Amino acid sequence: MPTFDESRDETIEILSIVPTQGPGGIIAPSCTAAISLAVDEINSGTGILGREIRLTTIDGGRKPHEVAAEVEALMATGMVGAITGWHTSAVRRAVAVAADGRVPYLYATDHEGLPDERPGVLLVGEHPNRQIVPAAAWLSRELGVRRWAVIGNDYIWPRQTARALRRALPAPGDIVVERYVPLGTTDFRAFLHDPVLLLADAVLVLLVGADTARFNRQFTTAGLPAILPRLSPAVDENVLLSGGPSANTNLFVASSFFLDDHLTDGRARRDRYREHQGTFAPALTTFSNATYESIHLLHALADAVGTLDVPTISADLADGVTLDSPASRHGFRGNQATGPTFLAEADGVDFTIIDKLP
Repeated sequence: MPTFDESRDETIEILSIVPTQGPGGIIAPSCTAAISLAVDEINSGTGILGREIRLTTIDGGRKPHEVAAEVEALMATGMVGAITGWHTSAVRRAVAVAADGRVPYLYATDHEGLPDERPGVLLVGEHPNRQIVPAAAWLSRELGVRRWAVIGNDYIWPRQTARALRRALPAPGDIVVERYVPLGTTDFRAFLHDPVLLLADAVLVLLVGADTARFNRQFTTAGLPAILPRLSPAVDENVLLSGGPSANTNLFVASSFFLDDHLTDGRARRDRYREHQGTFAPALTTFSNATYESIHLLHALADAVGTLDVPTISADLADGVTLDSPASRHGFRGNQATGPTFLAEADGVDFTIIDKLP
């Protein structure tokens, strides 16, 4: 099958997979704008391996096999040098099969932490053991949370993340109710009116995009925020804005990509983004910041290794590598990006960082 030929004196095509439909579609404009900023910053220098980046955006909100088929067709041209983007793990796993280890694939959001990733898949987002598990421990220590309820979309990431939490809890029965619903669910009454829910001390929300915003509004209408804190690894400022300020009370979010003063480049990055995109651009959010960072990590990795060849990259990353880039991810240990993870509390339609997770 065709692979990217670095000997050609051409541009490097990067496939950017972001959902423009479905519940994840609300984050697409901010992700696309953030990726555009990163590409222009890199192209204003030497590009990647001396070549200018050309970006092709793919709708990652379709069924996984449809996204994978488009990736396969583009890979057949031999022009694709890398893949990145923010999309579900179900899409990632289908695309990884289509890519078949021919190019590096930087996955810009949280993942389920399974050991069977395909060659070339580099996980920029966080493993549940470094995100949800320590965040749940924080709620236990600080708020006395012991028993959990779980609501998630019905695919691999929510199920495996809940499994990681269950393994970390003192007893398996500390998850008192666990329910999974299709992507695009609009009615959460069956979960919210389940009397077992009131046996929980907190709710782990593993929903995507607009589903999360709808759930938060219905959760608030049911009067539950006052008695049940929520924890999620999958909420950004777009989700907060879509739910509305009143829907975000007592909501905690764990992420590696908060764009705040904790990040050396945070304020300057926001300024560059506004200058690049204009006053009325979509907000630069935690999710879109993750996609921005993934492009810069690809650039730094290519510079450090000197190639986009997957076997060479994998060999260099086996013992870990530190990268020089503006990303909060400092490098890779194996195929997992490394760097700090933070816990924040929703404050209206923004976040206030309250702790750094161990």
